[in-house]
Amino acid sequence: MNLFLLNGRSFLKMHGLGNDFVVLDSRTNPIEISKEQICLMSDRHIGVGFDQLIVITHPKNKLADIFINIWNADGTEVSTCGNAIRCIAWIVMQENSQTYATIETKSGLFNAQMLADNMISVDMGLAYLDWHDIPLSHSIDSNHLPINLEMLVDPVGVGMGNPHAVFFVKNIEAIDLARLGPILEHNPLFPDRCNIEIVQLLDFKRLRMRVWERGVGITLACGTGACATVVAASRRGIIQRKADVVLDNGTLTIEWMKNNHVLMTGSVALSYSGTLNSSLLQ
Repeated sequence: MNLFLLNGRSFLKMHGLGNDFVVLDSRTNPIEISKEQICLMSDRHIGVGFDQLIVITHPKNKLADIFINIWNADGTEVSTCGNAIRCIAWIVMQENSQTYATIETKSGLFNAQMLADNMISVDMGLAYLDWHDIPLSHSIDSNHLPINLEMLVDPVGVGMGNPHAVFFVKNIEAIDLARLGPILEHNPLFPDRCNIEIVQLLDFKRLRMRVWERGVGITLACGTGACATVVAASRRGIIQRKADVVLDNGTLTIEWMKNNHVLMTGSVALSYSGTLNSSLLQ
């Protein structure tokens, strides 16, 4: 079942726990999009509005079903996005009437499968802990980054195909993430900027997380951020290697497996489909 219309430049609006995407299919109707066009489409007042734009193309690796390019709302391209991978995997499964899919991004291949209740599980690949792989600007212990900004101190650095700094706090609601997030995103320690997570321990199997995404701002959910959170909490001995991460709009189940791969499981939703006005693509 092809979910995309064939007339005009059609799109799907999807989200993973509120982390929302506009999805364009470039397989049969190739498209080139400028940074200005992405910013226009992402505007929630005059465009469609999204956290990330996803463009589906033919795979480069023969083991993959499709390849996706990912852009943040500010027009910057990123290598991966956990919630988007789940959404796109669902599209592939619907098209092919199957319960598994392999999605290719600039970070590599991601294997996904459909579980009960429309839940999608994705192997998000390796957790990167070395300073060079996260990346950080110089050699340093990634388990204790020397950052101190008001109540946000001593974060853990984790790479999940994109960089993350995870701060553990006693009261997540006391943190002004909207104000502190952009400052931390541009800290000189992060040459590619950084996603910022603030995390509170709820119990030994549950973590509460909020996120400031580089190039976007505060989002309702972040899949790679949830993965980084469980890895960071496990490194610090706060939890074991599996936990539920409670986000602003739902919960992801994350497991940091013994082979250093991170398994992410959560729901996806198709909000609506539509056709972009040509003025958004000029």
